[in-house]
Amino acid sequence: MRFTKDHEYVRVEGAVATVGISDYAQQQLGDVVFVELPKVGAKFDKGAAAAVVESVKAASDIYSPASGEVVAVNDVVQKETTLINEDAQGRGWLFQLKLADPSEVDGLMDEAAYAEYLKTIA
Repeated sequence: MRFTKDHEYVRVEGAVATVGISDYAQQQLGDVVFVELPKVGAKFDKGAAAAVVESVKAASDIYSPASGEVVAVNDVVQKETTLINEDAQGRGWLFQLKLADPSEVDGLMDEAAYAEYLKTIA
């Protein structure tokens, strides 16, 4: 699993990346009440706004951690937004991308580097 400084995670299996928000991000947001997911077939460049997560505190854009095409969305989280709070880095995933350039993920933080990054912003 890799992480961005904007607190998205990406888990790569083959040429497909599963994207969501980190456990830290969901804790900061509080109770998630609404999720807007991208459409299957949408294409994003790395860093482009791809989804929106709204909580009782704020609305946050979710940025694509890599370039690619959306091949699946997690419709369940739109109906059961609490999944993001309960299991952000598991069942609360948001969308899957077919990576245009899998090497883009290599530049993201691994779990140890992300943990160190969190210490600098806490």
